[in-house]
Amino acid sequence: MPLAVREGTLMMFLEALGSLVVGLVLAWAAVYRLPHRLPSRTLVLATGVAGSLFGAFVTHTALGAGHLLVVLGGALTVSAASLSLLLRPSERLRRHSATA
Repeated sequence: MPLAVREGTLMMFLEALGSLVVGLVLAWAAVYRLPHRLPSRTLVLATGVAGSLFGAFVTHTALGAGHLLVVLGGALTVSAASLSLLLRPSERLRRHSATA
């Protein structure tokens, strides 16, 4: 296998592994800081990892190989956006209807 192919494969592996770690850390931090506003821990961890892998895929597809930090930034952004969709409103912001 030529050296350039091995380096490209190694870079893609590092991007995937790094985005997996970024997603797990971000999801763990969300579960640790906001357990009362999130659904089950398993769902939050899976969403964080899936969002970060998807973000890394989209960023890698848009920019190409060789942009490890930018790809990890894209993974972080999409993972945070995915996790924010799971948040429930806090109790003090919840309003009751006039008929209740």
